Amino acid sequence: MELLSTLTDGNVGNFLLLLLRFAGVFTFFPFFDNQLVPISVRGALTFFMTVLFFPLLPHPAFNFTIDTFLIAGAMEILLGFVASLALQIVFGAISFAGDSISFSMGLTMASAYDPMSGSQKPIVGQAISLLAIVIALSANFHHFVLMFVAHTLSSIPLGGFVLSNDIVSYLTKAFTDMFLIGFAMAFPILGLVLLSDIIFGMIMKTHPQFNLLAIGFPVKIGIALVVIILIIPAIMIRFKDELNLAFLALKKLF
Repeated sequence: MELLSTLTDGNVGNFLLLLLRFAGVFTFFPFFDNQLVPISVRGALTFFMTVLFFPLLPHPAFNFTIDTFLIAGAMEILLGFVASLALQIVFGAISFAGDSISFSMGLTMASAYDPMSGSQKPIVGQAISLLAIVIALSANFHHFVLMFVAHTLSSIPLGGFVLSNDIVSYLTKAFTDMFLIGFAMAFPILGLVLLSDIIFGMIMKTHPQFNLLAIGFPVKIGIALVVIILIIPAIMIRFKDELNLAFLALKKLF
Protein backbone atom coordinates (compact mmCIF):
# COMPACT_ATOMS: atom_id res chain seq x y z
CA MET A 1 0.00 0.00 0.00
CA GLU A 2 2.87 2.38 0.76
CA LEU A 3 4.30 1.73 -2.68
CA LEU A 4 0.97 2.42 -4.35
CA SER A 5 0.59 5.64 -2.39
CA THR A 6 3.85 6.92 -3.86
CA LEU A 7 2.74 6.29 -7.46
CA THR A 8 1.19 9.72 -7.89
CA ASP A 9 1.29 11.75 -11.10
CA GLY A 10 3.93 14.04 -9.62
CA ASN A 11 6.27 11.24 -8.50
CA VAL A 12 5.92 9.30 -11.75
CA GLY A 13 6.57 12.44 -13.81
CA ASN A 14 9.61 13.40 -11.73
CA PHE A 15 10.95 9.87 -11.97
CA LEU A 16 10.65 9.82 -15.77
CA LEU A 17 12.33 13.22 -16.14
CA LEU A 18 15.16 12.15 -13.85
CA LEU A 19 15.46 8.96 -15.88
CA LEU A 20 15.85 11.07 -19.04
CA ARG A 21 18.48 13.23 -17.36
CA PHE A 22 20.57 10.18 -16.52
CA ALA A 23 19.90 8.77 -19.98
CA GLY A 24 21.40 11.91 -21.53
CA VAL A 25 24.44 11.65 -19.25
CA PHE A 26 25.15 7.97 -19.90
CA THR A 27 24.52 8.36 -23.63
CA PHE A 28 26.78 11.33 -24.42
CA PHE A 29 29.40 11.60 -21.67
CA PRO A 30 32.91 10.30 -22.41
CA PHE A 31 33.69 6.69 -21.48
CA PHE A 32 29.98 5.87 -21.18
CA ASP A 33 29.37 6.63 -24.86
CA ASN A 34 31.83 4.13 -26.33
CA GLN A 35 30.93 0.76 -27.73
CA LEU A 36 32.77 -1.10 -24.97
CA VAL A 37 29.84 -0.31 -22.66
CA PRO A 38 26.81 -2.26 -23.95
CA ILE A 39 23.49 -0.48 -24.30
CA SER A 40 21.91 -2.94 -21.86
CA VAL A 41 24.50 -2.00 -19.21
CA ARG A 42 23.93 1.71 -19.80
CA GLY A 43 20.17 1.22 -19.57
CA ALA A 44 20.44 -0.73 -16.33
CA LEU A 45 22.84 1.83 -14.91
CA THR A 46 20.47 4.65 -15.87
CA PHE A 47 17.53 3.00 -14.10
CA PHE A 48 19.58 2.12 -11.02
CA MET A 49 20.96 5.65 -10.66
CA THR A 50 17.49 7.12 -11.13
CA VAL A 51 16.17 5.00 -8.26
CA LEU A 52 19.21 5.91 -6.15
CA PHE A 53 18.96 9.68 -6.77
CA PHE A 54 15.18 9.96 -6.67
CA PRO A 55 15.04 10.65 -2.90
CA LEU A 56 17.35 13.66 -3.48
CA LEU A 57 14.73 15.45 -5.58
CA PRO A 58 13.00 18.44 -4.02
CA HIS A 59 9.73 16.96 -5.42
CA PRO A 60 8.02 20.13 -6.63
CA ALA A 61 4.41 20.13 -7.74
CA PHE A 62 4.19 18.34 -11.09
CA ASN A 63 1.76 20.18 -13.35
CA PHE A 64 3.07 19.37 -16.83
CA THR A 65 0.71 18.64 -19.67
CA ILE A 66 1.55 16.08 -22.33
CA ASP A 67 3.03 18.72 -24.64
CA THR A 68 5.08 20.43 -21.96
CA PHE A 69 6.24 17.05 -20.63
CA LEU A 70 7.63 16.11 -24.05
CA ILE A 71 9.46 19.44 -24.23
CA ALA A 72 10.77 18.97 -20.69
CA GLY A 73 12.03 15.49 -21.61
CA ALA A 74 13.80 16.87 -24.66
CA MET A 75 15.45 19.50 -22.45
CA GLU A 76 16.72 16.80 -20.11
CA ILE A 77 18.36 14.99 -23.04
CA LEU A 78 19.76 18.32 -24.27
CA LEU A 79 21.26 18.99 -20.85
CA GLY A 80 23.24 15.75 -21.00
CA PHE A 81 24.35 16.45 -24.56
CA VAL A 82 25.48 20.04 -23.91
CA ALA A 83 27.25 19.15 -20.66
CA SER A 84 29.06 16.27 -22.37
CA LEU A 85 30.50 18.60 -25.01
CA ALA A 86 32.75 20.30 -22.46
CA LEU A 87 34.29 16.94 -21.54
CA GLN A 88 34.30 15.56 -25.09
CA ILE A 89 36.39 18.58 -26.13
CA VAL A 90 39.08 17.62 -23.59
CA PHE A 91 39.14 14.04 -24.85
CA GLY A 92 39.12 15.39 -28.41
CA ALA A 93 42.23 17.46 -27.64
CA ILE A 94 44.25 14.44 -26.53
CA SER A 95 42.90 12.43 -29.46
CA PHE A 96 44.06 15.21 -31.79
CA ALA A 97 47.48 15.13 -30.11
CA GLY A 98 47.76 11.38 -30.59
CA ASP A 99 46.75 11.55 -34.25
CA SER A 100 49.25 14.38 -34.84
CA ILE A 101 52.02 12.32 -33.25
CA SER A 102 51.13 9.30 -35.39
CA PHE A 103 51.14 11.44 -38.53
CA SER A 104 54.51 13.02 -37.73
CA MET A 105 56.04 9.59 -37.05
CA GLY A 106 54.78 8.25 -40.37
CA LEU A 107 52.55 5.69 -38.66
CA THR A 108 49.26 6.92 -40.05
CA MET A 109 48.86 3.73 -42.06
CA ALA A 110 49.63 1.62 -38.96
CA SER A 111 46.05 1.70 -37.77
CA ALA A 112 43.86 -0.80 -35.99
CA TYR A 113 40.22 -1.13 -35.07
CA ASP A 114 39.29 1.16 -32.22
CA PRO A 115 36.61 -0.54 -30.06
CA MET A 116 35.63 2.79 -28.46
CA SER A 117 34.77 4.69 -31.64
CA GLY A 118 34.13 1.71 -33.89
CA SER A 119 36.51 3.00 -36.58
CA GLN A 120 40.12 2.62 -37.65
CA LYS A 121 42.58 4.80 -35.74
CA PRO A 122 46.40 5.02 -35.67
CA ILE A 123 47.89 2.72 -33.04
CA VAL A 124 49.87 5.46 -31.26
CA GLY A 125 46.87 7.77 -31.02
CA GLN A 126 44.67 4.89 -29.88
CA ALA A 127 47.14 3.94 -27.13
CA ILE A 128 47.28 7.54 -25.86
CA SER A 129 43.47 7.81 -25.87
CA LEU A 130 43.09 4.54 -23.92
CA LEU A 131 45.68 5.72 -21.42
CA ALA A 132 43.77 8.99 -21.02
CA ILE A 133 40.59 7.07 -20.14
CA VAL A 134 42.50 5.00 -17.57
CA ILE A 135 43.92 8.20 -16.04
CA ALA A 136 40.45 9.77 -15.99
CA LEU A 137 38.95 6.76 -14.21
CA SER A 138 41.83 6.63 -11.72
CA ALA A 139 41.09 10.30 -10.95
CA ASN A 140 37.46 9.34 -10.11
CA PHE A 141 36.04 10.71 -13.35
CA HIS A 142 32.91 8.55 -12.93
CA HIS A 143 32.40 9.95 -9.42
CA PHE A 144 32.62 13.52 -10.72
CA VAL A 145 29.94 12.70 -13.29
CA LEU A 146 27.55 11.55 -10.57
CA MET A 147 28.42 14.59 -8.45
CA PHE A 148 27.63 16.79 -11.44
CA VAL A 149 24.19 15.19 -11.79
CA ALA A 150 23.56 15.67 -8.06
CA HIS A 151 24.57 19.33 -8.44
CA THR A 152 22.15 19.88 -11.31
CA LEU A 153 19.28 18.48 -9.26
CA SER A 154 19.57 21.45 -6.89
CA SER A 155 20.47 24.10 -9.48
CA ILE A 156 18.29 23.11 -12.46
CA PRO A 157 14.71 21.90 -11.87
CA LEU A 158 13.55 18.91 -13.87
CA GLY A 159 12.57 20.06 -17.34
CA GLY A 160 13.86 23.57 -16.65
CA PHE A 161 17.16 23.54 -18.54
CA VAL A 162 17.74 26.53 -20.81
CA LEU A 163 20.68 26.91 -23.19
CA SER A 164 22.19 30.21 -22.04
CA ASN A 165 24.63 32.53 -23.81
CA ASP A 166 27.32 31.74 -21.21
CA ILE A 167 27.20 28.04 -22.09
CA VAL A 168 27.40 28.74 -25.82
CA SER A 169 30.30 31.16 -25.34
CA TYR A 170 32.23 28.69 -23.19
CA LEU A 171 31.74 25.79 -25.61
CA THR A 172 32.76 27.96 -28.56
CA LYS A 173 35.96 29.06 -26.84
CA ALA A 174 36.69 25.54 -25.61
CA PHE A 175 36.29 24.15 -29.12
CA THR A 176 38.73 26.68 -30.54
CA ASP A 177 41.21 25.92 -27.73
CA MET A 178 40.94 22.17 -28.36
CA PHE A 179 43.38 22.26 -31.27
CA LEU A 180 45.77 24.57 -29.40
CA ILE A 181 45.82 22.27 -26.37
CA GLY A 182 46.25 19.18 -28.53
CA PHE A 183 49.12 20.82 -30.42
CA ALA A 184 50.77 21.84 -27.13
CA MET A 185 50.59 18.23 -25.91
CA ALA A 186 52.17 16.89 -29.10
CA PHE A 187 54.63 19.77 -29.69
CA PRO A 188 57.77 18.15 -28.15
CA ILE A 189 57.46 15.14 -30.42
CA LEU A 190 56.44 17.20 -33.45
CA GLY A 191 59.41 19.50 -32.93
CA LEU A 192 61.85 16.62 -32.52
CA VAL A 193 60.52 14.82 -35.60
CA LEU A 194 60.81 18.06 -37.61
CA LEU A 195 64.40 18.49 -36.39
CA SER A 196 65.21 14.92 -37.38
CA ASP A 197 63.71 15.49 -40.85
CA ILE A 198 65.92 18.55 -41.27
CA ILE A 199 69.01 16.61 -40.19
CA PHE A 200 68.18 13.71 -42.53
CA GLY A 201 67.62 16.20 -45.35
CA MET A 202 71.05 17.74 -44.77
CA ILE A 203 72.62 14.27 -44.70
CA MET A 204 70.94 13.35 -47.99
CA LYS A 205 72.12 16.62 -49.51
CA THR A 206 75.75 15.95 -48.58
CA HIS A 207 75.59 12.15 -48.99
CA PRO A 208 73.19 11.22 -51.81
CA GLN A 209 73.81 7.52 -51.20
CA PHE A 210 72.07 7.80 -47.82
CA ASN A 211 68.96 5.59 -47.91
CA LEU A 212 66.24 7.49 -46.07
CA LEU A 213 63.67 4.69 -46.28
CA ALA A 214 66.00 2.03 -44.92
CA ILE A 215 67.71 4.09 -42.21
CA GLY A 216 65.94 7.40 -41.68
CA PHE A 217 62.39 6.24 -40.98
CA PRO A 218 63.27 3.52 -38.41
CA VAL A 219 65.58 5.94 -36.61
CA LYS A 220 62.91 8.66 -36.59
CA ILE A 221 60.27 6.27 -35.27
CA GLY A 222 62.63 4.97 -32.58
CA ILE A 223 63.53 8.48 -31.41
CA ALA A 224 59.86 9.49 -31.33
CA LEU A 225 58.91 6.42 -29.27
CA VAL A 226 61.63 7.19 -26.73
CA VAL A 227 60.43 10.78 -26.43
CA ILE A 228 56.80 9.61 -26.06
CA ILE A 229 57.84 7.41 -23.13
CA LEU A 230 59.63 10.37 -21.54
CA ILE A 231 56.91 13.00 -21.95
CA ILE A 232 53.75 10.89 -21.63
CA PRO A 233 53.49 11.72 -17.89
CA ALA A 234 53.49 15.44 -18.74
CA ILE A 235 50.82 14.89 -21.39
CA MET A 236 48.62 13.02 -18.92
CA ILE A 237 49.10 15.70 -16.25
CA ARG A 238 48.01 18.37 -18.74
CA PHE A 239 45.03 16.22 -19.72
CA LYS A 240 44.05 15.73 -16.07
CA ASP A 241 44.29 19.48 -15.42
CA GLU A 242 42.11 20.29 -18.42
CA LEU A 243 39.56 17.70 -17.30
CA ASN A 244 39.38 19.27 -13.84
CA LEU A 245 38.93 22.72 -15.40
CA ALA A 246 36.10 21.36 -17.53
CA PHE A 247 34.31 20.00 -14.46
CA LEU A 248 34.75 23.32 -12.66
CA ALA A 249 33.27 25.10 -15.67
CA LEU A 250 30.30 22.72 -15.68
CA LYS A 251 29.68 23.44 -12.01
CA LYS A 252 29.61 27.18 -12.70
CA LEU A 253 27.53 27.03 -15.88
CA PHE A 254 24.88 24.53 -14.75
